[in-house]
Amino acid sequence: MRAAESRSGALVAQDAAVDSARQMALQAARLPDPVLRLSIDNLPVDGPQRWSLAGDFMTMRSIGLAQTLTREGKRQARASRYEREADEALAVRTARLLDLRRHTARAWFDLHYQQQLLDLLSQQKDELALQVEAASAAYRAGRGGLSDVFMARMESARVEDRIQEARAQEANAALGLARWTGAPHSGRLGPVPAISRTRALEQGLEQHMAGHPDVALMDSKEAVAWADVEVAVQDKQADWSVSAMYSRRGSAFSDMVSLAVSVPLTWDQKNRQDRNVSAQLARAAQARAEREETLRERLTETKRWFHTWRSHLARLSDYDANLIPLAASRTEAELLAYRNGKAGLSSVLESRRLEIGMRIERLRIEMATAALWVELEYLGLDAHGSEPPARPQGTASLLESKP
Repeated sequence: MRAAESRSGALVAQDAAVDSARQMALQAARLPDPVLRLSIDNLPVDGPQRWSLAGDFMTMRSIGLAQTLTREGKRQARASRYEREADEALAVRTARLLDLRRHTARAWFDLHYQQQLLDLLSQQKDELALQVEAASAAYRAGRGGLSDVFMARMESARVEDRIQEARAQEANAALGLARWTGAPHSGRLGPVPAISRTRALEQGLEQHMAGHPDVALMDSKEAVAWADVEVAVQDKQADWSVSAMYSRRGSAFSDMVSLAVSVPLTWDQKNRQDRNVSAQLARAAQARAEREETLRERLTETKRWFHTWRSHLARLSDYDANLIPLAASRTEAELLAYRNGKAGLSSVLESRRLEIGMRIERLRIEMATAALWVELEYLGLDAHGSEPPARPQGTASLLESKP
């Protein structure tokens, strides 16, 4: 997992997204850039003084500076909005990190169980080789038929075919793990984690599901929506602009200074600014409803995983305590009867085929159990706090009061 995380481009991309949003937050908290104005005003274009900068008393060469005075509350609201966007990018990063861990763990288990299957088939092949030798010796001694020899060889060839298939699956599983870790794995894997225990507990699961990456992401989206509400509320108050200009005229005339203040006339707030606030409130309500729906869906999904995982653990216990020992005992009994001439080789091969099928089925159940364990272990219950996002100050009652 450390190797997978160190080479993940998705995590690097989300780090860049977080940095981008935080840089925008710093920028949004500042005043807009001042505007420098250079102009020539009232320049004659005809008559005896045309194109003269000093002949007409109205001609002026002007330099001016204008500054929009964005209110501090508005700037802070915009900066807070980008901070919430950075939080959303962090939530996406957490979701992708947990997704990366799940993919890596599943690929690890896939390779592990393919190796276990290959070991099981190789063991069966060795035992069948002994049975082929025994059938051939019995045929040469006149105690067995030629059909027993062919039957044993056919069973050995069948297991060899399954070994070839298992080797291909093992190679593919190694490639699947290398996709995440960056290097093909050779040799045996390390010990298996204890898949019979998980940090996810059914009791109190509802209280901890707020840490699920999907729910946490919806929390951050709702926080962004409420930040947009605050920005819309602040935009209802117009920004004033001030400007100063110095105008130079001809030497025979006085220079002049101009001062000005301008402000937008928000005379139709009911159909403009208020509409914008209402739209942002609706989006915040949408985000909250989607968050609740996501929480219910993920909670149900997790409970299903939990119940199936516990059922698989019980089945594995039953396989270990009853089914596999019984199948192995039947094989031993059939083999003993065959050696004593009381049973045919077909009975031995059939019982051995049943036993190997039982062991392979147990591996399949254990692999399914491990896959569910991965989902439960990397739910991300501790990745985020469980508190819902706070609504921006000054807008907490807007949603409830909206008709």
